[in-house]
Amino acid sequence: MNILFALQKVAQRLDRPKGRVPEDGEPESKRALEETDSEMKHRELKLRNYTPEDEELKERQVPKAKPASVEEKVKDQLEAANPEPVIEEVDLANLAPRKPDWDLKRDVAKKLEKLEKRTQRAIAELIRERLKGSEAELAAAVGAVNVEEGDSD
Repeated sequence: MNILFALQKVAQRLDRPKGRVPEDGEPESKRALEETDSEMKHRELKLRNYTPEDEELKERQVPKAKPASVEEKVKDQLEAANPEPVIEEVDLANLAPRKPDWDLKRDVAKKLEKLEKRTQRAIAELIRERLKGSEAELAAAVGAVNVEEGDSD
């Protein structure tokens, strides 16, 4: 019984604002409001974690709560999160592994195009030089023939 009385006193102290003691000079309406507020604030004592030894307090003890089962919710969420993969056709080009040097060929292709153009230009220039050289030889040969014909007259 003493424990119950002490707990009620502590609860009343906690409900009252700090540093405020009701004075006799307060109007009746204000006292009435405070009394109704304190009655509304006063709650029944519930013992959740404390196991009392007193019989009266044992009646106020709240039974231990059992956690709700969430297995079904978790299974539903897992099923929703894992959609079935849809594979209609298999493309052999995507499955076949690439050659180990495919990236090197790709990177060098642009440089090879430039070199191919330069090579073609160089070949054309060499052919022109040979043709000019052969024209000069041809002209020299023709000139030599003309000189011989003129000497024979």
